[in-house]
Amino acid sequence: MKDEWKYRGEYFSPVEQLQQITGNGGELLGKSGLKQPYPDGPLGVIAEGAYADILVIDGDPLEDIKVMADPLNNFKIIMKGGKFYKNTR
Repeated sequence: MKDEWKYRGEYFSPVEQLQQITGNGGELLGKSGLKQPYPDGPLGVIAEGAYADILVIDGDPLEDIKVMADPLNNFKIIMKGGKFYKNTR
């Protein structure tokens, strides 16, 4: 899966890749009707009432998207649904 960033990089800029995996993914999931697992707020955005899925990354993925390929070392905080799953800051 870590090679996904390399393959995407042949066609998309880092910002386009991040949009694809965050906002676009949330928008698509939000259109899944009755199977939509998060019906009470928007997805793929940081806004009041939205589901809080946040990554704090050691590095700048806009400068080097490959930091996303090593989550064990580069993801310092992982928050999903407002709960911390990793916090090494």
